[in-house]
Amino acid sequence: MSVEASTGTTPYSAPNANYTPTSSGSSGSSSPGIADNFQTFLTLLTTQLKNQNPMDPLDTNQFTQQLVQFAGVEQQLKGNETLASLLKLQTTAQASQAINFVGAEAVVDGSKSHFDGKTAGWSLSTDKPVTAQVSIQSSTGQTVYTGKFTLNAGNNQGFTWDGRGNDGTKWPEGDYALSVVATDAAGQTATVSTQIQGTISSVDLSKSPPLLSIGAQTFTLDQIKRVVQASK
Repeated sequence: MSVEASTGTTPYSAPNANYTPTSSGSSGSSSPGIADNFQTFLTLLTTQLKNQNPMDPLDTNQFTQQLVQFAGVEQQLKGNETLASLLKLQTTAQASQAINFVGAEAVVDGSKSHFDGKTAGWSLSTDKPVTAQVSIQSSTGQTVYTGKFTLNAGNNQGFTWDGRGNDGTKWPEGDYALSVVATDAAGQTATVSTQIQGTISSVDLSKSPPLLSIGAQTFTLDQIKRVVQASK
């Protein structure tokens, strides 16, 4: 059915022409839609009745269905606004939570740790005793240290490097990556996972989700595996 005399282009909502916005601090829409103002229903229906073709009278059931559809669209738009508000609240909560981590010592999955001129540290985890060949590479991919160690079964076993290569050379500050090749007592390849531990120095709230800085790297909240020491 067409609504020739009373409608123009397809509406997204139908605000009441006589509506005057209030000065309240409401965060809703700037003008009410069909679902909010029953008077609009009556005005639209009356106008349609006045301008109907006598030879082709209005099918009121079909007209009512159109109004119901308009109301459904309006409700969907309202639902989208509500979801957007909930998302904004969640983002704010994430930002507040992230700020509380500044100054905390945290553990995250990863193999790259920052050498500050004194030490660089990692945590190693394995579900069974293994013999591990550990290698440390510089940011340019150069191997600066290798060593063989025996690891017991367990999680978060600390591994610290003092920045010296196998020849005793002291390497400069920077990011270094640790890799592990391990075998179990039967000589079978075993898995050793690596984590890094460091102080969360800052939070970038301009990103969504917020990014936590540990050394020269950034991580999201869901990447934090363990907080070692809460900020004071």
